Amino acid sequence: MFPLNAWYVACTPDEIEGKPLGRRICGLSMCLYRDGEGRAAAVEDFCPHRGAALSLGTVCEGKLVCGYHGLVMGRDGCTVSMPQQRVGGFPRIRSYPVLERYGFVWVWPGDPALATPDALPHFEWAESPDWAYGGGLYHVEADYRLMVDNLMDLTHETYVHASSIGQKEIDESPVTTRVVGQEVVTSRFMENVLAPPFWRAALRANGLPDDQPVDRWQICHFTLPSHVMIEVGVALAGNGGHQAPDAVKASSVVVDFITPETGTSHWYFWGMARRFKVDDPELTASIREGQGRIFAEDLAMLESQQRNLLDHPGRDLLKLNIDAGGVQARRMIERAIAAETAAASA
Repeated sequence: MFPLNAWYVACTPDEIEGKPLGRRICGLSMCLYRDGEGRAAAVEDFCPHRGAALSLGTVCEGKLVCGYHGLVMGRDGCTVSMPQQRVGGFPRIRSYPVLERYGFVWVWPGDPALATPDALPHFEWAESPDWAYGGGLYHVEADYRLMVDNLMDLTHETYVHASSIGQKEIDESPVTTRVVGQEVVTSRFMENVLAPPFWRAALRANGLPDDQPVDRWQICHFTLPSHVMIEVGVALAGNGGHQAPDAVKASSVVVDFITPETGTSHWYFWGMARRFKVDDPELTASIREGQGRIFAEDLAMLESQQRNLLDHPGRDLLKLNIDAGGVQARRMIERAIAAETAAASA
């Protein structure tokens, strides 16, 4: 169902400030918190005493304290102490490798021996001062692969997001899909079109006219286990489109970190990193608000899609040329799962 030997976004740093957080990731219940050195930690959300959820407890002096009987847990999954009890024989619970990078807390649900920082892709937008970022989190009651499908085929923008980023030229323009190493790339370019409302506002924010024809692009990049980065933007027509200089365009990367919760639900960490007016926090907040409304429209559609699929499990779905990006991404996911299964069997 999910690749396990990979880094998934577990939470944002603010979610574990001063308190534990319970979150199910890839079907595994985890408790995340900060230890005494301020490092993010993740252990099984299961107290070895009576099975209570550790996430309902507290963090005291960097130790996780069960809220049921006061058992104190270390980041390695070993019990540290418990009032009036000897804890040397207490069973160890599972702990998970954790990495804090790019403004997120990442967790590795698979084999700890394989968890290396190098396995996390590099996201240039998260480290360079040339970019500004704002985002949020949605819990979505749908299979995480449905979100991957959604993001690798942006044809739906014409219909689902008609009042913001949709326009008829999207589904009138050809789509190309290719696999480049460990990445699936789906591209669509629209030349000499009028910008939709969201991009007209972006042009104005960048000091550019919003009533002139533009060249628009959408380049979707899928990487394992379920990350989708989408290069999007508009440039005043005739200046090179995607390759146009910054002075005549408004460009961004739509950031999508999709973390499976169960087979029919996921955590969706969304955002936008932009390359214009990066020192304007009010613009960041405005774009975040607008993007949040757009993604809420996706949420309603995906959750209704999931309900239909559960009601009709035997029905085959059509696969059209516009679905190629999602199909290739699913194949990559399936190969990763098969490889992990084969390795476990061996």
